[in-house]
Amino acid sequence: MKIVDAVTATLLHEGALLLTRRQPALPAFGGFHAFPGGKVDPADRNTPASPSLMALATPDVEPAMLRALSRELNEELGIDLDALAAAGQVTAVTHIGTAVTPAHQPRRFNTHFLRVDLRSRPDMNIDARETAEAFWQTPAVLWQRYRDGELLMAPPTLITIRVLADNAAATHIPDLDAANRVGTGIPLLEPMTGIRQFVVRSHTLPPAAHTNCFLLGDMASHRILVDPSPSSDEEMERLIAAVEPIGVHEVFITHHHPDHSERAERIAARLNLTIGMSPDTRQRLLQKKPSFFGDTEIHLYREGDVVCRWRGQPVRVLEVPGHDAGQLALMPEGRAWCLVGDLIQGIGTVVIPEEEGDMAAYFASLERIIALDPGTLLPSHGNALGGTYRLQETLNHRRMREAQILALHDRGLDVDAMLPEVYQGVDPALWPLARMNIRMHLRKLTEDGRVAA
Repeated sequence: MKIVDAVTATLLHEGALLLTRRQPALPAFGGFHAFPGGKVDPADRNTPASPSLMALATPDVEPAMLRALSRELNEELGIDLDALAAAGQVTAVTHIGTAVTPAHQPRRFNTHFLRVDLRSRPDMNIDARETAEAFWQTPAVLWQRYRDGELLMAPPTLITIRVLADNAAATHIPDLDAANRVGTGIPLLEPMTGIRQFVVRSHTLPPAAHTNCFLLGDMASHRILVDPSPSSDEEMERLIAAVEPIGVHEVFITHHHPDHSERAERIAARLNLTIGMSPDTRQRLLQKKPSFFGDTEIHLYREGDVVCRWRGQPVRVLEVPGHDAGQLALMPEGRAWCLVGDLIQGIGTVVIPEEEGDMAAYFASLERIIALDPGTLLPSHGNALGGTYRLQETLNHRRMREAQILALHDRGLDVDAMLPEVYQGVDPALWPLARMNIRMHLRKLTEDGRVAA
């Protein structure tokens, strides 16, 4: 996979740092708090950088970086960095570190972090298509807001803020490239405080190749490991090595599918943990393998049960059937976030299986979480998502798909004839799943009385 160069700016004035919140609709890191910036375009390498900026930059800052940074700041925030430099409002531009996007991400960047020290705060004209808000705050306050569960951030942004909170004059941010990894080799992110996200290779559906395994709660009350499902014994050993030193009481399975439960029982046995899940999940796992749980103690959870605590708040179970009859979601009392399992996917499309799925229930679960309006969604595949925009977009898409299938049915087309029209460009290897989704839409339409039985 090609790794593209990118730049990001830490703009500082009198100890305050400029931070933005990305629009939730953006395909990458929607709703995240981030520094302004973007990729280095080919044109940036062919356009001379501002002499005023170049004179202020450290020798390791390439002209293309400065050109890209100036362009991105102008496009996103209406900040003319070239004019500010020419007017003497920029005192220094320093290369403070580089972060490479980890291999599990669908798009990878080699991002150069540039510190830009200013004499005054420039006026801004925010492009609302990309940026929801931009504000100045001291790194210490931003770090505290993250610790209070208010900010959603990628690891390099977080570590930069943490270093600057300790030393506002810092001109080097160490280990930016290693901020999202633990020594075992499994990526570890903490996009919100107290939400540890291990990105574990699993036997899941393409284009996804990993399942997020979340570590929630505290050792003083109850800590759970959600959906550990390593695809191999080697990956399992890496996950155990990452989790065991932190500590955990229970494995929690959101639903029974293999990419959420594979080797979960072995991890529980190795670490002497209990296993929690819905009654439906327990039944389905035992149907597949009667000896699945062995002697492990099982906890059955239902709507409203408390499984752990986050920042002192009880984290409760929400029943969200549709993709799977026994699927459970988790949300703290304050609704800062919701772990939604496969209700939505940051990578790929949710399949509604014929045996345990229900399209009407899926619609209802989407509508329910949208109404609850959690601040952040934690899906089982892909990055965290700021707000419920993607849930609403998914619901709208499913409604559109239902109307399309109904129209094709009224024209007399069967499932195979609908397939190329409904799922244009889909990999033929995924056609069986696409047919299943069409059949599940038709089943819902039949139950709704819009298609004759």
